[in-house]
Order: sequence, then structure tokens, then C-alpha cells
Amino acid sequence: MLERRLILRGIAAGGLAGLLAFVFTRIMVEPWIQKSIDFQNEHDAIYNRLAKAAHGTLLPPGPDIFTRNTQRNVGAPIALIFFGMAMGALVAVAFTLLYRRYGDRVKPRALALAVAGAAFLAVFMVPYLKYPANPPGIGHPNSIDARANLYLGMVAVSIASVIGAFFLARYLAARWGAWNGTIASGLVFIAWMAIVMAIFPALGHLHGNVVLYGSHIGETPEPLRNAAGQIIFPGFSADVLFKFRLYSVLNQIILWSTIGLAFGLLAERVLAPAARPAAQPVGTPVPTY
Repeated sequence: MLERRLILRGIAAGGLAGLLAFVFTRIMVEPWIQKSIDFQNEHDAIYNRLAKAAHGTLLPPGPDIFTRNTQRNVGAPIALIFFGMAMGALVAVAFTLLYRRYGDRVKPRALALAVAGAAFLAVFMVPYLKYPANPPGIGHPNSIDARANLYLGMVAVSIASVIGAFFLARYLAARWGAWNGTIASGLVFIAWMAIVMAIFPALGHLHGNVVLYGSHIGETPEPLRNAAGQIIFPGFSADVLFKFRLYSVLNQIILWSTIGLAFGLLAERVLAPAARPAAQPVGTPVPTY
């Protein structure tokens, strides 16, 4: 069954993509995660010292189910490889549906890259613009559920909007031409997502955060001050936050581009026999030009 063969190859491409993403994470992202964890430990220790002197209320210790070595060397590769496999299957399914309709107009590799690129935008990049990834040391425990629900809601809206933009582009292309229809659809998508992002609240404006820490755009820890207002511990490093977020984007670019390239190559090999012309019977004259 052709669909099954394509999906299996999508899973294989996703597994390879997850492995490459893990290698990049282990080398480039992990040092910044460790810096964030070190900051969090020092921040909490000083905060508890101040809180104990002021009112005796301490921050509860965070859960430590797995050691850092287990997290970075076992948990991370398993999570990224399985995530890559799931996204590879998603790309393969979308590719199969589109190839049935447009297979005679576009090459498998080009279609696979286009699908992977659209999935990258819908699943990661667009939600990331509103709720970028945060390293350990950022984010208050009381807002975990709210943050997760908001992010998943943004992902759902983003995926639905990308699909809607595709159908709008088809509709407009029939009337204004492919180029004009695609541009117009893209502009509508950008305007719509700008409205959605304006409606979704900033993480620092969540009720639990405002009550405890005041209203801020994000959840980046502020400097700790003593009773006299003097800063005794700095806020979270902007450099660490920037590098973590930059490498997080590069990590996802590696994952999705690998899915698109690897699956496109595998899909082309599966589909090539069907695209080849039928063999000429023995003795059939070969036309010359």
C-alpha cells in the first residue's frame, strides 16, 4: 500500500531528524540550559534567605525526578527522536493527501519541502513568536497549567490558520492568478495571526503572576532586592535567554528541514516507479527526432 510506505518513510525521516536535533541540542543548547539551572538554584537560595528573614515563607523545592545526566543523555534524545518521528508521520500524511491532487504538477522533493516548511511555521514558528521557549529559571510554578494551555491554544489556532490560508490561496488563485492569490492569502494570514496574538495574553499578565510578582510582559525573573531596595542578586541574564531562544529556533530548523529533505528523497524513490513510462514491447519502433 503506497500510503503506508510513505508514512513509514516519514517516520524514518523524522527519527533521523530527531537524532540530528539532539546532537545539536547536546552541543549547543545544553550549556545554556545548565547556566539557567545554576541561576535558578542561586536565585531560589537567596530568595529563601530573604523570605525567611521577612515572613518565614519559603519557595517549595522543585521536583527532581531525574538527574541532570539522565535528562541530557537519555531523556533529551528519546523526546526529540519520538517527536521527530511523530512530526515525520504528520508530514507524510499531509504529503500523501496533497500528492494525490498535485502530484502531476510538482516534484516529490519540492512538495515534501513545502509541506515540512508549512508544518514548521504552523507547529513551531508562529506560536513561538507569541510564546517563545524559556529555559529553566524562567516561569513561575503557579502558572505552568495556564502557560501550557495558552501555548497549545496558539498551536491549534496556528495550524488551523495555515490550513485556512492554503484553501484561501487556492480560491484566490482561480480568480487572480497563482502569484497574486498566494501573496494575498499570505497577507491575510499575517494580519489574522497578529490579531490572534494581540488577543492572547502575555505570560507576565496572567492573574497568578500579577498577584505575586506584578504585571510584566514576560516571566523573566527580576533582580532580588533587600529591605532597603538594594539589588543583592541580578535578574536573569539577557544573553543566556537570547542564546537559548536562538539555538531553540536553529534546533527546530534542523529538525524540520531534515524531515523535508530526507522524506522528499525517500518519497521520490517510492513514487519513481509509478512516474516512469511503461516499457516498450520488444520490437516496437522507437521514434526518432
